[in-house]
Amino acid sequence: MQGKTLPMKHLPLDPSLFTDNRHRFVRQMVPNSLAIFVSNDEWPANGDALHPFKQNSDLYWLSGIEQEDSLVVLFPDCPDPKYREVLVLVRPHPLKEKWDGKRLRAAEATAISGISTIVWLDSLDAHLQAWMHLADAVYLDSNENDRKASAVRTREYRFIDEMKAAYPLHQFLRAAKILKELRSIKSAKEIKVVQQAIDITDHTFRHLLGFIRPGVTEYEIEAEIWHKFLQQRSSGPAYGSILASGDNARTLHYVANNAVCEAGDLILMDFGAAYGGYNADLTRTVPVNGKFTQRQKQVYNACLHLHDFAKSLLKPGISIVDYTEKVGEEASQQFIKIGLLRKSDVKNEDPENRAYRQFLYHGISHHLGLDVHDLGSRTAPIKAGMLFTVEPGIYIEEEKMGIRIENNVWITKNGNQDLMKNIPITVADIENLMKQK
Repeated sequence: MQGKTLPMKHLPLDPSLFTDNRHRFVRQMVPNSLAIFVSNDEWPANGDALHPFKQNSDLYWLSGIEQEDSLVVLFPDCPDPKYREVLVLVRPHPLKEKWDGKRLRAAEATAISGISTIVWLDSLDAHLQAWMHLADAVYLDSNENDRKASAVRTREYRFIDEMKAAYPLHQFLRAAKILKELRSIKSAKEIKVVQQAIDITDHTFRHLLGFIRPGVTEYEIEAEIWHKFLQQRSSGPAYGSILASGDNARTLHYVANNAVCEAGDLILMDFGAAYGGYNADLTRTVPVNGKFTQRQKQVYNACLHLHDFAKSLLKPGISIVDYTEKVGEEASQQFIKIGLLRKSDVKNEDPENRAYRQFLYHGISHHLGLDVHDLGSRTAPIKAGMLFTVEPGIYIEEEKMGIRIENNVWITKNGNQDLMKNIPITVADIENLMKQK
């Protein structure tokens, strides 16, 4: 690819990753059915500006295509084999490209997706009508992430309305029900891409250990993250980086990143690189001056103990709900040891608001993948192939201290594989690296 412009920052991924994903979905479809996936909207900002485009994760999972106004159509029982897999793209237009840049050509899109049949968007309607007349049932996509909070009616829901109005006698089915199961199980090819995002994050974290010092601002650290990510072909942070020094660390989604880091404080850094559509999610808490105090070390080691304990529980068969309950029981004992709770606090606690929740008020793990809070069940048993964060924390208002430690683990047949096992995590490793640099 040397000397050739890539349609993305990252190096080309193996198209068989997306081909395999399509085959996994097709195997779940009912006979003589059609599945249609639409891209996300381009969201308006202010004036004539648009927010940066982010592809629909389901469409990306099936095709690897990051371009706007794209569709994937799957019709495995189509009488014409040519149209059993179709990628719909905007037809390249020379004048528009002078303003907005190059759009994918058919051969380029096929190389990325593994889909050989490309249909231009301006000719889709005629094709779609013929396909719909042949199909009995239609799978349409929707956002069924349990954490969804937006009330905005997105393109996928508008497309559902349009299809039902145009073809009222067809049977419409939920693609999301299938995808929630499939996307929660990561293939080895997907994990290979996740590992690249993690390795970029690892390299960046090690750089930060030499950059952090008393007097540096949180936003200067954030700038270093952006610099190092882009330098390594990441598209940027997977989410808004949390760089919370001192008491800011008790705010879970702190993103102001505008304070000065003071000697004697800790800084909690929750950040991860996006690469090839997949995400890393790391948290480390380090001393601004390079040396933990005895109390900071005590609380940090208690958090690290919880981290390792939680990781030991993550294996096929347990649910996230039961897993969280077990971690809570261990947290209660650790908080007694470091003087945050008394035995009587635990003995007399409200089962609906357990005592440890005063100091650990968030979940311990979430699914990770194309979305940072990826698709997957919290109540069903964990299965091999799932990818989770492990991120216990300890937050002490009276001491203006917040500590969180987070790694990403891939569930195996008998346990799990820590994909961040090489990233420094112990007090000694962090102090030694900060001292060396």
